Order: sequence, then structure tokens, then C-alpha cells
Amino acid sequence: MNQNQTLIEAKSLCKYFPVSRGLLLKAVDDVSFKVQKSTVLGLVGESGCGKTTIGRLLLNLLRPTSGEVIFDNVNLPSLTKPEMRKMRRRMQIVFQDPYASLNPRMTIGSILTFPMKVQGVYEENRQERAVSLLERVGMRALDMNRYPHEFSGGQLQRIGIARTLAVDPEFIVADEPVSALDVSIQSQVLNLFKELQEEFNLTCLFIAHDLSVVEFISDFVAVIYLGKIVEIAPAEVLYKSHRHPYTKSLLSAIPLPDPKIQKNRPPFTLTGETTSPINPPPGCRFYARCPDRKTLCKEKSPQLTAIGKDHYVSCFRLD
Repeated sequence: MNQNQTLIEAKSLCKYFPVSRGLLLKAVDDVSFKVQKSTVLGLVGESGCGKTTIGRLLLNLLRPTSGEVIFDNVNLPSLTKPEMRKMRRRMQIVFQDPYASLNPRMTIGSILTFPMKVQGVYEENRQERAVSLLERVGMRALDMNRYPHEFSGGQLQRIGIARTLAVDPEFIVADEPVSALDVSIQSQVLNLFKELQEEFNLTCLFIAHDLSVVEFISDFVAVIYLGKIVEIAPAEVLYKSHRHPYTKSLLSAIPLPDPKIQKNRPPFTLTGETTSPINPPPGCRFYARCPDRKTLCKEKSPQLTAIGKDHYVSCFRLD
């Protein structure tokens, strides 16, 4: 990736949560990656692998145990609260559950104008801007005086996206924004998100566990397993030329629309138990489930290795 185009970068990022008596849950363990300006990085992996924790670390909503988050050449964890508050205008989040992320006691108009008041922007035309954003996401100006309980999940997520855009952010973390919606509504919200990303020139981290969703929305894709990134590449490269066995297992789980091809596709089934993220043993986190493991994998943890342009894999069996 071109260093000059990098907006946000994670450097050796770690987040450990104390469990009890010296035991640590290593939710994120030595993660490094970059997100280029005006691109979407998809972050995929199964539930509990650390995706949401990474998103919150990038926004400085969680303090890292160690490592750095560099946003436009500024290390976010080193900022004071007043400095971070100013920086908040440049980064926002779209939450997973639209029902829980909007205040039920506030009207939609108040929800959209509140971020502008907090940041002290658009003092002269906050209502007009709120109406404009609401209409841009497919809602009506009349909805300004209504309350969240009067809308469906898809409509609430549209309102949540409008609120995210209220203060003109440069970077957005979308934390599984369509997973709580009906399948029929997901495509509408995804199309809207893609249009807005291009229109407002946004840089995004798109978190999901559905690889077909990530393929549609992302320029780059990072695959994470138990707190470690195992593969990262441009989307078209990862889906066609993936190299890590965990990536292969995720992609093989996507059903194909053609039943004949689906029936003849060779299965790729993982066996073994998932390694515990609480004080995990040395070696590769994927060792217990890997179909092609060797002794070295149990003794030493592999590092991300470049195998092509912007394509990195963490595996000893790249040969």
C-alpha cells in the first residue's frame, strides 16, 4: 500500500482483558494493518474473534494494552480527552443494532442535530442539514418529529447512517451494520452505504462475518482468527487466490447460487477444537484446526508475510 495514502494504521495493536487471577483474554494480539484513504477495508471472521474490539480500538473507544493507532500521523491513545473530543468529528461509527443505538426518548431531528451541537458545527443551519441527510438516506422530512419506535429496523439503520454523516467524518467504522436486518432489507442498506462512501469520499472499516457482503462492499479484506490477522489482500485477490486454510474454510461456507456447482464442489471441513483465547499456548492460533499443520506451527507463531502486491499471509505452509 502507498504510505502517502494511508489514513489510519494499527501498529502491533494488542488488547488483553483480565479474566481472573492472572488469566488474560487476548482479544486482539499483535495486529498491524493500514487503511488507505477513500477505500473500504473489510474485516471478517467468526463471532468472538476480535473484530468489534479492533473497531473500537481504532476509534479510541477502547485503550490498547499496547501498540499504536496512527490516524493522519497522530497516535490516538496519546491524546488528552479535549484533544480526542476534537478528533471525534473526523471519525464515527455505525452500530450493529439500530434499535439499541438510537435514543428512544429523542426525536429523529434531535438525534441528527445532537452531534452537530456537541462538535459546535453548522450552528446556522442544523435543521436544514438534518433534513438534507434524512432525505439523502431515503427518509422524509416529516420524519424529523417522529421517534425511533415508529420505524422499522431498516429505516432506523438509515437514520443511524445519517447521524454518522452529520459532522462530515473522514473515517467510519461500520460494525456489522446489516446483520440485524432482514435479508430483503440488507441489500438496500448495503447499496446506500456504498453510494454514500463514494459520494462523501469516506474511508471505512467494514466489520462483518458474511463474506458475500464483504466482497460487495470492500476494496481490501482482512481475515482475523482469534485476535490475529491471518490474511489480508485486495478483495478480488483474496476471493480468487487466497492462501490461508482458514480463509479457504470461510469461503467454502458461502453457498453458490447454482445447485449443480454447489453439489459438485468438494467440501472443506475443519476438525479439532478452537484454541481458547484465554492465555493461548505458543504457536499458531489455527494449529488445532489446520488440516495441513506441522510441528513448527505448534512451537512458533507465524508472522504476516508478503506474497504479492498488498497480499499478506500468516502461515508457515505457503509452499
